[in-house]
Amino acid sequence: MDLLNEIKKGVVPQHVAVIMDGNGRWAKQKGMPRVFGHKNGVKAVRETIEAARNSGVKALTLYAFSTENWKRPKTEIKTLMTLLVTSLKKEAKSLDKNNIKLQVIGNHDLLPKVVIDGLNKVIEQTKNNTALTLTLALSYGSREEIVNAVKNISKKIVKGQVSIEEIDENIINNHLYTFTLPDVDLMIRTSGEKRISNFLLWQIAYAELHFTDVLWPDFTKKDFYNAIIEFQHIERRFGKTSAQIRTSNEI
Repeated sequence: MDLLNEIKKGVVPQHVAVIMDGNGRWAKQKGMPRVFGHKNGVKAVRETIEAARNSGVKALTLYAFSTENWKRPKTEIKTLMTLLVTSLKKEAKSLDKNNIKLQVIGNHDLLPKVVIDGLNKVIEQTKNNTALTLTLALSYGSREEIVNAVKNISKKIVKGQVSIEEIDENIINNHLYTFTLPDVDLMIRTSGEKRISNFLLWQIAYAELHFTDVLWPDFTKKDFYNAIIEFQHIERRFGKTSAQIRTSNEI
């Protein structure tokens, strides 16, 4: 049976985040350099985007490049940036055709101008699309994001625009890169690693975590659908008891 047909449409996670891990190990297994894995990971990105749209997910955030990734060899970084620009050019029409909106989060001061220009072009081209919001986390680190939010809120306090008593979760949310997105419902990490790796620490407070041994270049629609189906069998309590959840569902 097609796994997509097994997904219950009423309880699809609205926001799915993915840590795309395992490109290097995949390449090593094949006796190839790490960049070979990155190049083959592009197919998995395409499969994941299509699977998210097909299953009714409204927001998909992909961890494309962390702030810590700048410590990698310069040749690998250059390859990743070139691959990003090339992929954007190839996929722009497809994103627009499929009503997918692209946006980017992170500290982009270190990104090459050619990357920024390529991103801005596709962002502008797809800004009115509504089926799925695809967010690329580029030069992103969650701790840095939270520090920046604290700094920006502090500046408003100094200027008298916000009082300390007014600070709540909504104020903090509105100063994060992801202020236009709902909280993450489901986070997927490939390659068998079980870490969050400084990704959306605030936004995943009540997310369900799905870890798979599949290396990123081998990740397919089937793997994404299986993660959604697993999510749909979880009782999400948000601090309540099972009895409270059942009672609220009966009302």
